[in-house]
Amino acid sequence: MASGIGKVFQNLCLGLDRLGIEYLVNPPFAHLKQTDRVGVLGRGRYALEGYDRPIPIVAGIALMSHPSEWPTLCTDYPVTRYLQHSAWAADIYRPYFGDRCAIWPVGIDTEHWVPGSPKDIDLLVYDKIRWNRGADKPALLQQVLQSIAYRKLRAVTIRYGEYSEARYRRLLARAKGMIFLCEHESQGLACQECLSCDVPVLAWDQGFCLDPNRFVWGQPEIPATSVPYFDERCGERFAGSDQFEDKFAVFLSKIAAGTYRPREFILENLTLAGSARQFLSFFT
Repeated sequence: MASGIGKVFQNLCLGLDRLGIEYLVNPPFAHLKQTDRVGVLGRGRYALEGYDRPIPIVAGIALMSHPSEWPTLCTDYPVTRYLQHSAWAADIYRPYFGDRCAIWPVGIDTEHWVPGSPKDIDLLVYDKIRWNRGADKPALLQQVLQSIAYRKLRAVTIRYGEYSEARYRRLLARAKGMIFLCEHESQGLACQECLSCDVPVLAWDQGFCLDPNRFVWGQPEIPATSVPYFDERCGERFAGSDQFEDKFAVFLSKIAAGTYRPREFILENLTLAGSARQFLSFFT
């Protein structure tokens, strides 16, 4: 399974293909012409190492974890746009890069992530709880699993980084709903792939970045969300364990009633072609 930034790159290329846009991947910098449009999506400073052209660059997503790690990026290189997937992430970068900051969610391959059947699993539990896990299951995950067991629902739990994409697709084809447990996401591709499969989501959305590095960055309190692209068609959210039971009951009742339309949301907001078109607009 591709890493997060790998999936971003892969989906951008798929979107450009849908638009019939020709592109080169990692050409030597010395071969670039002044009329070329240069986009840099990578991880770490190496992605721009050796770049000595005056051609403007649209860059972003994973070049750094926090702008304090590379505050001189836009003076070191001719970066005219620095991209982040969602508003809360862009807000972190704006004090450093100003109006160069732009919001760009990558598209979801809606022809690959499609609804399936039969629906013989009540719930898929997606465990991406990253911080303060300790040796045992986090308390919130335990609460969720106990509540599922009490209701005698059939559920499968998967842990981030420990499953294949093929298995995830098979489970989504069978699941009636998914409980998504993650502190925060700049976009949340796995959650949106779930929505594209027309599987509604009950998301833990506690409201803040809990990455322990926030103290090193000098930003101990950063507003954040686990579902930056989400509305009432997609499912429900709960802020903490005290809200879970009530929201869970609402979620189950709406699944039974067929209220949610998550794939409709993705088709309106996060297609490959639409995302690629937006990416190209940053060069004008």
